[in-house]
Amino acid sequence: MKINYNFEMMNIIKGFNGRRPSLLLHSCCGPCSTSVILRLKDYFEITVYYYNPNIYPKEEYLRREEEQRLYLDSLGIKYIQGDYENDKYESAISGLEMEPEGGLRCSVCFKMRLENTATIADKLNAEYFTTTLTVSTHKNSKVINEIGLEIAKDIKVKYLSSDFKKDDGYKKSVQMSQELGMYRQDYCGCFYSKKEREKKIEENV
Repeated sequence: MKINYNFEMMNIIKGFNGRRPSLLLHSCCGPCSTSVILRLKDYFEITVYYYNPNIYPKEEYLRREEEQRLYLDSLGIKYIQGDYENDKYESAISGLEMEPEGGLRCSVCFKMRLENTATIADKLNAEYFTTTLTVSTHKNSKVINEIGLEIAKDIKVKYLSSDFKKDDGYKKSVQMSQELGMYRQDYCGCFYSKKEREKKIEENV
């Protein structure tokens, strides 16, 4: 049976009855965070956590981080920058380098980022944690949510299931980032997605 994660999230929010619990929101990048924050800001006390050790090269990581930080500064939203641990990422996906985009390598990457986010959320005594990753039309929300829910079993922090691409979430993120003049990358982040993107461009020339 297909789960409507967007419907589940809204049901959880309805149960707050005006209360605004704390939420640690893992963000993959500034543009993706735009419509997600717009969706959540009235219901949660949000802190955004930028932890993306998959991004390659480091210059790209720093460019995306700066874009995220500047956007959050403009909104007055709390922000935490995680460590850049590309070596740990490469170690975690060792043997999966040739997996296609969206395959097992990506699942390992999702798990690494969400486990780290959950750990930080626990330290902050946040009530919930979640991620902007489900806003992307290129990401499998079912896989991401199953990973998040499994992680939540071992910690005191609840995972907020989501499918932020619903209700035109992805379309709004593109529109908002364009209106704000934000840098919007053309590949997911890792070395392998970068190479795959470059290959597709070459094939279409």
